[in-house]
Amino acid sequence: MQRWRGLEHLPGGWGRCVVTIGVFDGVHRGHQALIGRAVELAKDRGVPSVVMTFDPHPSEVVRPGSHPAQLTGLRRRAELVEALGVDVFCVLPFTVELSRMPADEFVHEVIVERLHAAAVVVGQNFTFGHKAAGTVELLHALGKRFGFVTEGADLVTDDGVTYSSTYIRACIDAGDVAAAAVALGRPHRLEGIVVRGDGRGRELGFPTANLSTTRFAAVPADGVYACWFVHGSGRRLRAAVSVGTNPTFSGRERRVEAFVLDVDEDFYGQRVALDFVARLRDMEKFDSLDALIDQMHRDVAETRDVLAEPGM
Repeated sequence: MQRWRGLEHLPGGWGRCVVTIGVFDGVHRGHQALIGRAVELAKDRGVPSVVMTFDPHPSEVVRPGSHPAQLTGLRRRAELVEALGVDVFCVLPFTVELSRMPADEFVHEVIVERLHAAAVVVGQNFTFGHKAAGTVELLHALGKRFGFVTEGADLVTDDGVTYSSTYIRACIDAGDVAAAAVALGRPHRLEGIVVRGDGRGRELGFPTANLSTTRFAAVPADGVYACWFVHGSGRRLRAAVSVGTNPTFSGRERRVEAFVLDVDEDFYGQRVALDFVARLRDMEKFDSLDALIDQMHRDVAETRDVLAEPGM
């Protein structure tokens, strides 16, 4: 899969393509259906499929300070998109100038003149252009003028729930990582660099890898979770993960700490990921260290049980 940033350096001789456009944060089941349809159309026409996304998130440019929690960074997003069979992952820098571009000008300049789109696939709720004035209906009309077809795909729903990035963020914010996993089609992943902590976990017999996450990362609600700890070339290890401020020790800084089961390794400085499978309990304040240690043993045992279940 080719990865582009901007459209200034398109390959020479670039012809027609099928493009789907959106932020695609999470690449959830709704996005997967949309992208899958674009890939299918591209194969039928014998042209490349292009996924166009934006960086930074458009809301941060239009309304500074409103950046939503991020489900997937660009690198992870590209990996997920590539697995769906896409030919090109294009990141369009979202600027103030781009936010002010009228919808019809965006279509003419980007979709027609630069990408030479033969077809455009978007969700039924897709909007674009200055003040989000562009709609699927406008794309249909402009497509007839400029020679491309438009498909407005239905949103993916299940049991009355419409899968969207907003819904998944709400699940994660509430600690319902199981519901988030259903909508994503996989566990929610949190990535970061392992940094030095206080060393308190090692003193208690539970040394932890402390994760430093990115500014806008979607961190689940405070609590203890059963997770897969992913590092290196995809090696997966079981981990009991604490998210919160360590109230037993009157902590103030919110942290993500992973006790990795069955290994004695120093992960300091490594880039790792946590795949959140299940929430085990709320964050609690214990009256004694012995009570805390007893609970941590129970957390580890429950983590083993959860991650031993089929499909986990």
